[in-house]
Amino acid sequence: MGNTGVKLALLGAVMTGLSGCLGAGTGDGSFVSRLAPSDQTPRIRKSAKAQTTTEKVAAESVVIQELVARRSALPADGPYDEVASAVLAANARSSETELRAAKLRAEAASKNWLPRIGPEISLTSLSSVVASLVLDVTLFDHGRKKSERAFAAADVEVAAVTLAEDSNDRVDTALELYLAAEQGRETVALNEATLKDMNHFLYIMTERVRGGVSDMSDLNIIKQKVAEIRSSLVRNQEATRTALAELNAMSVHPLDSVRGISALRVDGGSARPLQLVLADAERTRTIAEAKVARADELPGISAQARIGNNDGTVARSDGFLGIGTGATLKAIEASKEAADRDVLQAQEDSARQVARLESQIAALDRQAAEAAALTKAAKANLDLFQRQFEAGQRQVVAVVQVYETFARQQESEIELKYEAAEARVELARVLGLLADGEAI
Repeated sequence: MGNTGVKLALLGAVMTGLSGCLGAGTGDGSFVSRLAPSDQTPRIRKSAKAQTTTEKVAAESVVIQELVARRSALPADGPYDEVASAVLAANARSSETELRAAKLRAEAASKNWLPRIGPEISLTSLSSVVASLVLDVTLFDHGRKKSERAFAAADVEVAAVTLAEDSNDRVDTALELYLAAEQGRETVALNEATLKDMNHFLYIMTERVRGGVSDMSDLNIIKQKVAEIRSSLVRNQEATRTALAELNAMSVHPLDSVRGISALRVDGGSARPLQLVLADAERTRTIAEAKVARADELPGISAQARIGNNDGTVARSDGFLGIGTGATLKAIEASKEAADRDVLQAQEDSARQVARLESQIAALDRQAAEAAALTKAAKANLDLFQRQFEAGQRQVVAVVQVYETFARQQESEIELKYEAAEARVELARVLGLLADGEAI
């Protein structure tokens, strides 16, 4: 009777607590009465306590602290920053929902060491049913509960890195569209200037043909070149409109008025690549999962107190050893080694990617500088041919050919400039530096 009384008192206290928790949100009062100050006070305290728990989890996570400490490499108040802010404000942030769910799972797992209580109903015979309450307490589980908590915490880290990756990918996509639109605008302006000059040459050649100075074949050549330039102009205008339409579709407000390129400075040593951070977080989660699986394969001890027709306390063993248990445990240990190797592979892949982008940026900068020098030389050559044409020493077709070289060189210079800008944005994406970690 003494033991039964203790169990009844313990279960009564647990049931009282459960009824209090369940009754907090299912009162019989009206909607107005539930909004009264006396009802709000407990809820406010719970919210503050949950916030404190969240901050504690974040403070203990090296991965989350590393993500929060990241600062965007985009210059403030520049065109890149304006585009990034607009597209992040319109982000659906599905990964944020997953992070919130992972936090709730971690919150639940942090309480897994507490005893569990629940009903038990069994059919003892064809005519009688026995109902009782069972209080289950784990006494020894080979670290399973602790590993479950570690797994839940690592799951939060993985979700946080995934959210950072998704945010950086979104900004990267937006900046690629923006740079495509800017390159299209600059190319369109060049095409329009080229078309204007070529129409001038076409007018001169038409008058020369009318005067019998030149033949029709030269006129047809210039007409063909004018038609090609006009086709290129239309094609670039359409590409620009398409890029702007896509960019505006993923932005909170239209970005047609944003112009220019930001001076983005980023190098491979600015931060750890997000791919490596994700692999590190996944390794921690995999190891915790392996420890849970190992504990499942080994017998543990738990105690149960029943209150009902069959009052009593029993100790029971969870899990059984089998002939294949040894091989299973070796396979679980092998999964830990595989996780370590995945991190090494991610480290190698990210290092190769960063090295490739840095080399590509240096090469594109050099090529852009060479293209600018070649453009300057082509312009000087064109000026010379125009003076010789005006002096009667050159034909119109010869001047047109030199002008074509000058126009192609200008277009090549524009293309290389924007390729270098895109490579810098890509390197910032790999390093996770396209958005502030704290803002994410």
